[in-house]
Amino acid sequence: MSKILWKSLLVSPALLGTVLAVSSGAIAAEAGVVAEAAQPQVTAAQDLAPVAVSAQPAAPEAEVSPVFATVPSQAQAPTQIAQVPANTSSLDQVNKYTNEGKQNSVAQVTSVSQLSDVQPTDWAFQALQSLVERYGCIAGYPDGTYRGNRAMTRYEFAAGLNSCMDRVNELIAAGTADLVTKEDLATLQRLQEEFSAELATLRGRVDALEARTAELEANQFSTTTKLVGEAIFAVTDEFNQNLSNNPVLQDRVRLDLQSSFTGRDVLHTRLAAGNATGFSTDFDNNGVPDTVTAEGTQQFNIGNTGNNDIVLDWLSYYFPLGDNINVYLAGTGGIHSDYVYSTTNPYLEDYDGGNGALSAFGQESPIYRIGGGAGVGINTKFGDAIALSLGYLGGPDAANPSEKNGLFDGNYAALGQLTFSPGDNLELGLTYVHGYHNTGTPIFNLGSATQTVTGNALANGGGSDGGPRVTNSYGAQASFKVSNALAINGFFGYTNVINLQENSRDVWYYGLGLALPDFGKKGNLLGLVAGVEPYLGSKNNDVEDDTSLHLEGFYKYQLNDNISVTPGVIWITAPGQNEANDDILIGTVRTTFKF
Repeated sequence: MSKILWKSLLVSPALLGTVLAVSSGAIAAEAGVVAEAAQPQVTAAQDLAPVAVSAQPAAPEAEVSPVFATVPSQAQAPTQIAQVPANTSSLDQVNKYTNEGKQNSVAQVTSVSQLSDVQPTDWAFQALQSLVERYGCIAGYPDGTYRGNRAMTRYEFAAGLNSCMDRVNELIAAGTADLVTKEDLATLQRLQEEFSAELATLRGRVDALEARTAELEANQFSTTTKLVGEAIFAVTDEFNQNLSNNPVLQDRVRLDLQSSFTGRDVLHTRLAAGNATGFSTDFDNNGVPDTVTAEGTQQFNIGNTGNNDIVLDWLSYYFPLGDNINVYLAGTGGIHSDYVYSTTNPYLEDYDGGNGALSAFGQESPIYRIGGGAGVGINTKFGDAIALSLGYLGGPDAANPSEKNGLFDGNYAALGQLTFSPGDNLELGLTYVHGYHNTGTPIFNLGSATQTVTGNALANGGGSDGGPRVTNSYGAQASFKVSNALAINGFFGYTNVINLQENSRDVWYYGLGLALPDFGKKGNLLGLVAGVEPYLGSKNNDVEDDTSLHLEGFYKYQLNDNISVTPGVIWITAPGQNEANDDILIGTVRTTFKF
């Protein structure tokens, strides 16, 4: 091409001026001609012996372009020619055209291994396709197609070639070598030599993947720890007591570090801080001043650490024992609802978290509040309809080795429960708790030595004037999901209190809950609770037996996946089981952050 152009310039210098004056589109066309002139060097038989590309017709211009595009200098050269000033000498212009041709010639692809694709018209492609048809060595792609009549990358081709080689080796090893012709073996050998680099790379990658897979199988799980947190801000006030209870802004934060060692176990290490003190009351509890009743206790009051002191309030470990038994070990802060199969109070129960009912009474039956601390629990299922839960929790001094303390000589509570699930929408629970309570320790205390969680002072003291007590408690719980938008929950409980220095006393409690999940918006919850918190019966006691109702309503509005706002009201009539006392009326707006 360069020689023809040079002779033309010798005959007519004016022709060169005409060429220099043409548009950039004409120059681009000239560049295409240069590319075509250089193309015969690509298809030289001595360079492409394994794949007879020279036997193919000349490739269209669009197919040649990607080859040139891989070399930046080739794409830039024509652009530089178009930018040459008009006053450049004719000799310089000729030299540029001459050099362009030489540059393209040097940069030409000289081996089929430099081609990005193997075309359906290539000898190698057709040879492999013939082997596939005779030996069925490629099953196809995951969607069940072969996609044979399209260009393949060299690594795709190598993968198919490797499959055919393995298939032929299988036939030879099986003693059916006569099924493989010499021509096919020669073809395979030629293809193997041509694609040796790709086959080596492919096998190296497979070996690396196999090594990584073996490592993953040997170490199926790596020890990980994740943080699950909850922060509660609550604006709350009591409106009806004679004492001046002021509106307050209270908080509680729980940071739960959840660690797993096998992928099926969980170690909980929870830190907590809070300042949510309960409201004071000023009424007579059958002749006994009651300023610290637990009636109306809100769930964020549980875990109050004073002035937001940080404490380790829960340390526990869950792990499976076989395929059907779940084991729970508590180092501190263990409660019965941690391990029982179900508390049978869906939607309203949040395990004293900030996304269920406002009150501790509304979240679960008081029977689960009896005792707590260090201990062990298990649950297991018998088929799909029956579950058994068993547990033993020591009291607040389970770590104290002194007399009347420790795991078995101090406070404790042992639980047994059967849960029945006869259908997807119905669940029933029968619960028994046997407990021992040292002098001055409340009954419904979650393992605390002094804090009462639910019920009035008489119920938690059992009406005793002192001394240790033994309790036997019986409870029944039921839940019925009318639909995905309505659930009805209820519970009934009775605790027999045996004072070792007095006669036995009776404590009663019962409640009914109504839950409307996704009310108004997905994630919202409208809840209503009505019942009677633990109170002391009058069978053997000269005490008032007025009915003290617990009425509660709340609406949790889910702002997003992590934030909810819950306004609500708690109303306690005849607190201290005495109608002479002023009602307790609490209003709360609770904001919960989950992360």
